[in-house]
This record gives sequence, structure tokens and C-alpha cells, in this order.
Amino acid sequence: MRTAALLAFLLTAVLSARAEIRGEEIEYQDGSGTVFRGYLAYDDASAEPRPGVLVVHEWWGHNEYVRDRAEQLAAMGYTALAVDMYGDGQRADHPDDAGAFAGAVMQQADQGRARFLAARDVLTAHATVDASDVAAIGYCFGGGVVLTMARAGVALDGVASFHGSLSSPVRAEPGAVKARVLVLHGGADTFIPPDQIAEFTREMATAGAAWEFVSYPGVLHSFTNREADAFAARFDMPVAYDAHADADSWARLDAFLEEVFAD
Repeated sequence: MRTAALLAFLLTAVLSARAEIRGEEIEYQDGSGTVFRGYLAYDDASAEPRPGVLVVHEWWGHNEYVRDRAEQLAAMGYTALAVDMYGDGQRADHPDDAGAFAGAVMQQADQGRARFLAARDVLTAHATVDASDVAAIGYCFGGGVVLTMARAGVALDGVASFHGSLSSPVRAEPGAVKARVLVLHGGADTFIPPDQIAEFTREMATAGAAWEFVSYPGVLHSFTNREADAFAARFDMPVAYDAHADADSWARLDAFLEEVFAD
């Protein structure tokens, strides 16, 4: 048994050594003339097409955090595109600016949809991607974006929201939600009031969506971001990193993606 285990370990190590996560800077447009700067990551160990995953950033904008998540997905066997929803790779350094950026996108539903679809087209056109298998995940603002896309009936196998907004200018009509939906929420998140959760629950039920809501008791907003504690100290924000919720939510995402792409 020990010999077999050692051989398996060595084989895994050899295969891992041969594989390399590739990262590509991607520029694209949505038809408005605005240039968007995304980041595409994939494992070059295989030439076979694989599912694609869009990763939508927090309200801070397209930064290293969202790129790191794309690389994590690449290591899991997907091709992932870290999306730029603000244009020109814009980032905010203060919550006031972040809120203004995010609000501008969410209040203009058609513009937000066009930007998201432009990113999806870039992802599905990539040589490593099976265009019939695409999902989207998002954090904070990005969670609200992917849930809005699901509400609008955008062709996606699944969407997962991490500490994302549950309100949207787009309301899901019965039968409109084609994607499976996973919501990962901090139970003590003061950015998402209880009435917003209740309304989201009613909306998904009325729409007949396939959805799951996971709440982590006592966990604050931005629980997946290791920089959350620094943001809390710097800006007096009710956010905090939570190692357990971070690990558990990622494990749930792993299982969720396997399920939606197996259908």
C-alpha cells in the first residue's frame, strides 16, 4: 500500500511539474468604444477544450484578488476570465469611489449586460474553452452582477455569488432563470439586510429557479478576501476575513461547478 501511495504521489508531482498556469492580459470591447482589460488563466497541460468560468470582481475593480481567483480556477481544470466591468482596468482606492463605480454599472442594466456578454464572448472564443460549458462567479459587486445575469436569462450553466448583493434592477420572471444559482452569504453581513434576503428568496421561488442559499453564522461581508481586515481598519467598514467560510465556500463552489458542468 505504501509503495502504491508513493507511486501515485510521484505521478501527481510529475504531472504537476509539466503543467503550468498561463495568464494572458486580454483587451476587448463591448461595442461602445470602451476598452476593457481582463485576465485569462488556464492550465496548459491539456489541449482539450474545457469549461470556462467568468470571474467578476468586487466593487474595488479588476485587481490582483480577482486574478488570483481566476488562477485558482485554472488550477482546478477550467479556463477562467477575470472580467473588467468598469473599463480600462479601473480600480478604486476608497469606498466612495468604489460605490460610485459599482452603482453606475448596476443602475444601467443594459450597459452592464453588454459588458458582461462581451467578456463571455472573449472567454468562449478562446481555444481552450468548450463554449457549451460556461459559468460565472462574482464577489461583492460581482456577485450582484452574476445574479443579475441569471435573472436576465443569460445563457450560463451556473452562477455563484460570494457575499454579493441580492437586489437588482432586473427581476427574474417565471421560467427566465436558466442557470443554477449558488449564493454564499455571511450571516452577519450588514450590507445585505434581512428584507433583501427575504425578497430574493421569494423572487427565486416565483421564478422557479434551481438555487441554493448558504449562510455562515456570525460572518461579515467580504469574508473571502484576506485584505478585508485591512479595509475594516482603514475605512471603519463592517467587513472581515473568515478562514472557515472562505475555505468552505470554495469547496462548495468546486462541487457546484462539477455538478453544473456534468449536466
